[in-house]
Order: sequence, then structure tokens, then C-alpha cells
Amino acid sequence: MTLRLILYAAAYIMLVLVMFLLPYYSASGYSVVKHTTSQLGAQHTPNAWIMNLTFILMGFSSILAGWDYFQGYWFHRICLLVFGISLILVAYFHHAPIDALTPFNKHQDDLHSLFATTTGISFILLAICTAFLQTGRMHMILALSIAILACLFSILIFRFPQLAGIWQRSLFVLSFGWLLYEWSRKDL
Repeated sequence: MTLRLILYAAAYIMLVLVMFLLPYYSASGYSVVKHTTSQLGAQHTPNAWIMNLTFILMGFSSILAGWDYFQGYWFHRICLLVFGISLILVAYFHHAPIDALTPFNKHQDDLHSLFATTTGISFILLAICTAFLQTGRMHMILALSIAILACLFSILIFRFPQLAGIWQRSLFVLSFGWLLYEWSRKDL
């Protein structure tokens, strides 16, 4: 396992821990079931820096770990760069706080939403593109399944917002976990 992949694995472990432990040290009323990880990093939210640092580490480590994997595939590398950079920008521009009465910067919230959407779309595109690199049918189906699940969970977040936290955490565990699995494989 390369150093880049070890860094990605460490960032992934940090993401999982932060997603499930930081809510206990976040805004009053925060719910793992209802609220997203973006809301853990929201404006005027206690310990938001921890979630935002995690987004930054996931963005950088994704680019580092995936770069060599996509050697010779410029379109895949562009998707990877857009994915990683937009994830970093999700950390820079903060979501609105969960308390609707708390004043916030709407421009920051709008940019956060833009980059969160860009992260999702670029991940789905990256998963689809990765499927076409596969020589084994099972790995191709797995990559396409991850793309479909990412679409499904994204729709569920908006269709059933009272469960947005569950949908997003499931999406993150599966998607980032799949990247770790895929990038640690030696064969395509």
C-alpha cells in the first residue's frame, strides 16, 4: 500500500469517526438522522472546523490516492480533480446553521451548495468512468452500482429530508469506501 493510499485510508477513517462522533459536540438539536455532515461544518456551529478539516483532507487525499490509478486517462483525472477540489471548497464555503434564527452569510451557503452538488456529480461521473476501465465484470458492475447508489441517496436526501443524515452518511461510507477498495486493487 502506497503512502498516498495510507493517507486516504486515514482520512476515510477520520471521516467515519467525525461523522458519527462530532454530532455529540456540535450544535444543540443536531441529529445524526436528520442533519447532514455539511451542517456539522456550518456557519456559527461549535467545532465546525473539525468537519471542514475532514472535508479538506478527504479532497486532498482523494486527488493524491487516485492520481496514479488514473494514469493515462486524462478525462478520469479531470473528474478526480473536480471531485477533490469541489470537496475542499465545500469546507471553505460553509452551510447555513441548523438554527433558522441564527444570522448567516447566504452567499457562503449558496456557494457551499454549488460545490456540494459539484462534488456529487463529479463523483457519479468518476464512478461511471471507472466502470469502463474494468476488465472484470464484477468490478464494472460494482462501479456502476456505486454510481447508481450515489444518485439514489442524493435523491433520497431531498425526497425525505427528515432522514437526510442517514442517507448522506450511508452515501459517504459506501462511496469513499469503494474508492479505497478500488484504488487499493492492483488490477483493473
